[in-house]
Amino acid sequence: MEWREDGGVRWLRAELDGACAAFSTRLGGVSEPPFDRLNLGLLTDDAEENVIENRRRLAAALGFAPDQVVFARQVHGTDLIEHPSGLREGDGHVVREPGPAALVFVADCLPVALAGPRGVAMVHAGWRGLAGGILAAGAEAVGATSAAIGPGIGPCCYEVGEEVMEAFSSLGEGIASGRMLDLPEVARRQLALAGVERVEPAGLCTSCEEELFFSHRRDQGRTGRQGGLAWVEG
Repeated sequence: MEWREDGGVRWLRAELDGACAAFSTRLGGVSEPPFDRLNLGLLTDDAEENVIENRRRLAAALGFAPDQVVFARQVHGTDLIEHPSGLREGDGHVVREPGPAALVFVADCLPVALAGPRGVAMVHAGWRGLAGGILAAGAEAVGATSAAIGPGIGPCCYEVGEEVMEAFSSLGEGIASGRMLDLPEVARRQLALAGVERVEPAGLCTSCEEELFFSHRRDQGRTGRQGGLAWVEG
């Protein structure tokens, strides 16, 4: 991945097989604390007009019109929405042709882009989605050969209970130290099991990197949302 910046908006760009992904930061927007600055989440206490302007700025920086960016209300599930679609609830998107950019909102969960000969999938992968198989579903949908794991909470900061640990026990040793779960490593192993040959992780913890990212856990729920976007190259 490499850093990109345009008009004060800063993001990480990943090159996938026939597709691209971008992972936004909190830099470059108009929102006031505690949602400063590029908050993309309407379901926060931020002013709606600020969020809409932030989304416009991010889309413009990436070369898209606002109406080209597709998204949905996320419910920590495993449903994928294939676009074009009128569905408005789900935690992953599948895009098969150039034109739209699929967006998921995150603030510790992992944004994961998967690409293959049948298009690109962009998924919101928290522990429930990972346990439910959302990465395998995304990989199957597009025949994924490459993936990018965006910034999310790292093993340094993600303490979990026995229920969460048990959900990933089949992945073997090395996914946790005590109760500190390595969510990106869980995703990497699940992608490998799904046959994804090339996986690039961002290696950045949203909880640690306060200047760059919103974090639901660090900020005790009162925070903004960054995004993960993916699109098929024209």
